[in-house]
Amino acid sequence: MTRATGRLAAGVAALAVALAGCSAAGAQRPPPAATATTAAGVEAARQFHSTRGYRATPVPVRIEIPRIGVASSLARLGRAPDRTVEVPDRWEQAGWYALGTRPGDPGSAVILGHVDSKRGPAVFFRLRELRPGDQIQVVRADGSSVRFAVDRTAQYGKRRFPTDDVYYPTLTPALRLVTCGGSFDATAGHYRSNVIVFATRSP
Repeated sequence: MTRATGRLAAGVAALAVALAGCSAAGAQRPPPAATATTAAGVEAARQFHSTRGYRATPVPVRIEIPRIGVASSLARLGRAPDRTVEVPDRWEQAGWYALGTRPGDPGSAVILGHVDSKRGPAVFFRLRELRPGDQIQVVRADGSSVRFAVDRTAQYGKRRFPTDDVYYPTLTPALRLVTCGGSFDATAGHYRSNVIVFATRSP
């Protein structure tokens, strides 16, 4: 499993609506154009929703990939002391990079899993078999779920890890699944490549 450091970015937008009105005895009526503008402003104010009512997307707790028989709970992953992305502690369990995007929100949500262990196949052993159109379901803490469809599956040498493609924000909800692949370096004790699945949200 690679420990790629992701560049994350987020944008914050603010909306301000200012309405002013005054009246005085004997004041002239505003022209029709001004009246229409004021009415439009009042309507905009009525439709404004405060951020206090915003409900965050629930965190992911499970991933299911029927095509390759994956059904795993999700560990929460952060960063290791060396600032690289943590990897799951358990071979049979995948993990979600919790410092990044939540699945279903705009951006690239990242889920990592081991390909194998000294005892045999691990949770993402068959990840390389996924093809365009295959379905991935992520179940969230409130019981809701979000589906993604595979766009492509690719293999990269660890020295060429596509950090931007995996971690950089996107305008639409996306999912990246990462595991190890390629040939095994017995001297270093790890695989030389990574298998990455790129997917986007599906209806």
